Amino acid sequence: MALVIESPRSWDANAEWRRAAACRDLDPNLFFPVGVTGAALEQIAAAKSICAGCQVEDACLSFAITTNQEFGVWGGTSEEERRVLRRQWRARARAQREPAAS
Repeated sequence: MALVIESPRSWDANAEWRRAAACRDLDPNLFFPVGVTGAALEQIAAAKSICAGCQVEDACLSFAITTNQEFGVWGGTSEEERRVLRRQWRARARAQREPAAS
C-alpha cells in the first residue's frame, strides 16, 4: 500500500470516499475503543476487520494521517500504527528536503 499524504488544505476536496466507507452505517464507538488492552484489543480487531473489506481503506488512512487523527481505528490502522506511519512519512519528507550528499 502506498500512503499518499495530501496537503492539509485539500484533504476534504474529495469527500466522496466517505459515502463508500464500509463503516458509514455502523456505530462509531466500535472504531474508538477505550484503551489498548483487554476487551479493547477485541474491539480494535473487529474494527480492523471491517476496514479490511472496505474499498476506501487507503483514502481513509490518508485522511487520518493528513488530519492527524490521534484516536481510533482509521484506514485499518490503530493509533500506534498511525504514529509509526506518520514518523516514517515525516522522515521521508525531511530526507527529500535535504540536499543529496556528494
